[in-house]
Amino acid sequence: MATLIAMFEGYDLSVYGATVPALLREPGWNLSKEEAGDTGSLVAAGMLIGAGIAGAAGRRLGSRRLLLSGLSFFSLCMLGSALAEGPDAFAASRLFAGIGLGVVLPTLTAAVGDMSAPRVRARNIAITMAGSCVGSLGAPLLGSWLLPDVSFRVLYLVGAAALLTVVPWAFLRLPESPLYLVRTGRADEAARTAARFGLPAPQPPAASQPRHRFLGLGPLLHRPLVVTTLLFWLMTFCGLLLIFGFSTWLPTLMQTGGFSIGSALTMTCLSWIGAGVGMVPGGVLADRLGPKRVVTGAFLVGAAGLLVISRGPAGWILYLCLLMCGFGLLACQAFVNAYLIGCMPADLRVPALGWSLSVGRLGAIVGPSLGGRILDSGLGLEWNFYFFAATAAVGATAAIAVPTRPAGRPAPRRTTAPIGTADSAAAG
Repeated sequence: MATLIAMFEGYDLSVYGATVPALLREPGWNLSKEEAGDTGSLVAAGMLIGAGIAGAAGRRLGSRRLLLSGLSFFSLCMLGSALAEGPDAFAASRLFAGIGLGVVLPTLTAAVGDMSAPRVRARNIAITMAGSCVGSLGAPLLGSWLLPDVSFRVLYLVGAAALLTVVPWAFLRLPESPLYLVRTGRADEAARTAARFGLPAPQPPAASQPRHRFLGLGPLLHRPLVVTTLLFWLMTFCGLLLIFGFSTWLPTLMQTGGFSIGSALTMTCLSWIGAGVGMVPGGVLADRLGPKRVVTGAFLVGAAGLLVISRGPAGWILYLCLLMCGFGLLACQAFVNAYLIGCMPADLRVPALGWSLSVGRLGAIVGPSLGGRILDSGLGLEWNFYFFAATAAVGATAAIAVPTRPAGRPAPRRTTAPIGTADSAAAG
């Protein structure tokens, strides 16, 4: 179920990049590349708002209701994009779709982590995010088949289909987090759900423990966690900048480089294949070798692929580099999330993941907008690849710099009962 939800989420994230070439040619819209980049950034801006909404409502509503609400909302907004009569209405629909995605993305990632045993947590998150890669692959694949012979609107209608397919199924089958159930007084139901998923029975929160102040930000910015917190903020900023910036502009960059729109979208598919194929073994390696090595390696692999592409290779070298970029740029954030969950004390995972993803949304806003400006600036095409490669290098440096905290070291202060990451969705 989580993987299927992730597929529609991934489709919505990549469909804009697949349709940018068509939008730039849409009669009567007169979009410039800079304006197209700004429209792409609106999704990320909406996600920042959605993350705040989820953070405010998560503990009260639980992950199940948040996922159902967010999925329904961004599916309706996809329908709005398909029916938009002009660029302003279209931009508004993308902003609101981002709000729905801002609720779904962290909620889904954290819910999977919460429902997984620690020894397989990174693997399960990676499997779910592989579904996102499959959905992200679907948009350029469908675009390469249909565009420019049919309207771009058809691709957005496909994304809206979740409202009639996944939402009813999720309503019937999606479980609630045992930790949320026990916190809301449904201990028997929580025990049954935990037994079903092979999890230890959750314990009710201690009434004497106060909540984190200011959404848990205080403990994260004091010793011994302040350095780790800031480094994860930087990693997530880089990771989301790369996902949104690279996926938005890759089809246009390849088309500007001399490829037809069909070939450019097919090459975009290769990057998503690289992300999907590399996601699961990357998660297994993260469980076995530690997520620091996988996160660092992924960022560096993506940077290397970009630098080679900037030199204009042909044939199998180009295809290999696109696969490398998919793994290193589009899949890396899933490993960053798993890395963060493993580094933080259990009672601080809620605010830690939430604040990391919230700060990272700024990178998601910068990526498409700055990419469009570089493309419109008159600089060579290769400068877009240099920019994204430098961002990946910064992410790798941040991953290397994360201090190692001895296993089992207690949190600096125990301010709330240990809770799992499903509600960190709420904070994200």
